[in-house]
Amino acid sequence: MVRRVAVIGAGAGGLASVKCCLEEGLEPTCFEQSQDIGGVWRYTDSTASRRLSVYRSVITNTSKEMSCFSDFPFPEDFPSYLPHSLVLEYLRMYAQHFDLLRHIRFQTTVLSVRKRPDFTTSGQWEVVTETDGVHESHVFDAVMVCTGHYQEPYLPLASFPGIENRFKGQRLHSREYRDMQAFRGKRVLVVGIGNTGGDLSVELSRVAAKVFLSTRSNTWVISRVSDHGFPLDMMGTTRLNHLLEWLLPSALTRRIKFRKFNSWFNHTNYGLASSKSSKFKMIINDELPFCLLSGTVVLKPNVKEFTESSAVFEDGTTEENIDVVLFATGYNFSFPFLEESVRSAIDDNRSLYKCVFPPQLEKPTLAIIGLIQLTGSIMVGSEMQARWVTGVFAGWNKLPPPSRMVADVSKRKPPVKRNPSERENLKMSFIGYVDRIAVSAGVKPSVLRLLLTDPQLALAIFLGPCSPYQYRLVGRGRWSGARAAILTQWQRTLKPLRTRVVDGNSNSSSSWCWMCLLALPAALTAGLLFSKYPQPGWSPWAGPQP
Repeated sequence: MVRRVAVIGAGAGGLASVKCCLEEGLEPTCFEQSQDIGGVWRYTDSTASRRLSVYRSVITNTSKEMSCFSDFPFPEDFPSYLPHSLVLEYLRMYAQHFDLLRHIRFQTTVLSVRKRPDFTTSGQWEVVTETDGVHESHVFDAVMVCTGHYQEPYLPLASFPGIENRFKGQRLHSREYRDMQAFRGKRVLVVGIGNTGGDLSVELSRVAAKVFLSTRSNTWVISRVSDHGFPLDMMGTTRLNHLLEWLLPSALTRRIKFRKFNSWFNHTNYGLASSKSSKFKMIINDELPFCLLSGTVVLKPNVKEFTESSAVFEDGTTEENIDVVLFATGYNFSFPFLEESVRSAIDDNRSLYKCVFPPQLEKPTLAIIGLIQLTGSIMVGSEMQARWVTGVFAGWNKLPPPSRMVADVSKRKPPVKRNPSERENLKMSFIGYVDRIAVSAGVKPSVLRLLLTDPQLALAIFLGPCSPYQYRLVGRGRWSGARAAILTQWQRTLKPLRTRVVDGNSNSSSSWCWMCLLALPAALTAGLLFSKYPQPGWSPWAGPQP
């Protein structure tokens, strides 16, 4: 019987894990190596410590209504997209509201997590920690690792001949970047066009003499601002869209997406992507197209090699007098404290059962929280994982035998190990993944059942944003405020914009009702199509399954 649980890390995933443990009657102890909560969201000017921090100007890519914990909305006066300071303030509010801080041991580093000699029967772990130079050994019934996937910088220097032994300028990883002041007047080459590479290129273009952005990938650039000025994820991450993506041929859905992306600007003209490419990635950036259009950022292909002061690219062109090379090439995850037999079996999240449990363990008492890449908020996905895991620890949720879990992992695992820049293509559907975990936890709402009992809520769930509150309508951990939170999410989105009211504003609530009525035939048609051509083992309609 699991009682005592070690939680490693007091970031967003760690805080959610502590809360979920308490809700299930477990006894969590959270170990945090720094002096405060927040993880990467707690900004620091220092780059000396091993603790990763966001850069000063970072803004969230997912909106507040789609990123909050499922029973704790962001304050309505917070903007839809948040700077790191407001995310940290929210995490402090969450920890205080649920009285989590007393379960956290700060400035305590976990040195090792090893199976006890009787692990095959007890499932227990020996956890060794260090606080102020003093080592301490603990015994826990279960362990939740909440250190995330932004841990060790991935710096592929071997892929760029000359960068180590010829290039005389400065080189650094984006982990070391804090703000743009140190780059004033310099010629900067940014390597990598993920979200970070795009953000830093735009920011540096304001002070640098010139910014070059090198990429080897076809990349579609998307704005945070969607139709009618609403947040992108609130308009796009809906159960209707998710169902249509499953029903329609992949070639057709890809064509529809590319046309939508090109409606903002033609990506082929900018050298970013072609609609004929089968491999591509998407980044969110509101300013990069203008920087390319104005010439403050120049897009370049992959770097072939470096000389003392220049970069030679694969198309044969050369850019001279490069002062700084900034690698925005992502991160590797690592769990140095886990014993070798466990650590060596984790290549990436596909090595884990449902991206959480190492399947080869005799007892499922170790869970990895937050080692996921989703098309939506990782914070929401991590909370759902924590709810499922603590339900397993408490005996409410059941796992299949290890042999079945190993078989499931083998079926889903990619044939080759990928580097961080390629893992972008392994992003999982936000709704698809969170729904899968919600079904396992018994907390996924049934749209069809709600159509009969609460049509207004059912339409809001199916046609509107798939916000986290949906997973608090049924099952363990049900929240009485979930329905109201869903029906008022658009008002909370608009509230911070109401600083100057002008005549002619339409009533958002009535517009939403009309949109629901107009879309009802489409929803019913989609439901009939799905019932006629069901996919085994998955349903966007079904609630908790026995």
